[in-house]
Amino acid sequence: MTDAIDNGLNGDNSPNGADDLPQVGLIAQYVKDLSFENPNAPAVYSWQTQPQIDIQFNISTGSPGDDVHEVALKITAKAVADEGTTFAVELVYAGLFGLRNIPEDQLQPFLLAEAPRLLFPFARRVLADTVQDGGFPPLLLDPIDFGALYLQQQAGVDGIANAEPAGHA
Repeated sequence: MTDAIDNGLNGDNSPNGADDLPQVGLIAQYVKDLSFENPNAPAVYSWQTQPQIDIQFNISTGSPGDDVHEVALKITAKAVADEGTTFAVELVYAGLFGLRNIPEDQLQPFLLAEAPRLLFPFARRVLADTVQDGGFPPLLLDPIDFGALYLQQQAGVDGIANAEPAGHA
C-alpha cells in the first residue's frame, strides 16, 4: 500500500483546486511622463553658485482592470541658484501590478509602500540619467523607506480620525 501524497489537491480548503492563495506580479514598469527644462542654457554653465535643490514625491494608484493596479511615483526636482533656475525635472514612473486574492487590509500597504519600493531604483536611475543628459552632474537620490513613510502617514490619519473635538476633554 502506498501513502497518499497531499499535492495541494487533497485536504486543502480549495474546492476543485481553486486558486485562492495571494499572488503578486509586476506586469510592466514604464516612464509615463518625463519633462526636463534647462531654461538658462548656455549661461547656466558659467554660474559659480551651488544651486539649492527641492525634491517632491507623490504616489498615486489606480485600477485599470480587474486584479490590475497601476502605481505611479511622481518625482519633481527643481535646482535654483542665485542667478536663476538651473534645471527642473519631472518624472512619473509607473508600474502595473497584478494582485490576486490580497486581503483588503493588505492592499493599501502594498500599493503605497511595497510597490513604490520596487519601482524607486528604476525611477532613480531615469532621473539621474536625465539630469546628466541635460549637462549637469547626475541627481542621485538617497534611498527612501516607503514602509516607514506609509506607517507615519497612517499614524497621522488615525490621529486625526481619533482626535477629540476642540473644547471637549
